[in-house]
Amino acid sequence: MPPQGYHVVRSHIRRNPRPGGKKMSGWMVAALIAGVWLWGQVFGFGEAKSDEPPSPKPSVSAPAAP
Repeated sequence: MPPQGYHVVRSHIRRNPRPGGKKMSGWMVAALIAGVWLWGQVFGFGEAKSDEPPSPKPSVSAPAAP
């Protein structure tokens, strides 16, 4: 007879699952982070784009000497 909180599976004593659903494993978190990083590499994260390109401003130059 296994202790309270455990059960027997194929002659091995295993801990009972915790109530409250499953939590994300470390590998799942790492996969999500890698997916977001790859998405950013391929599609970008909406780089700031200006509506019109900056217009060149001519500078004032001295008149040419004759």
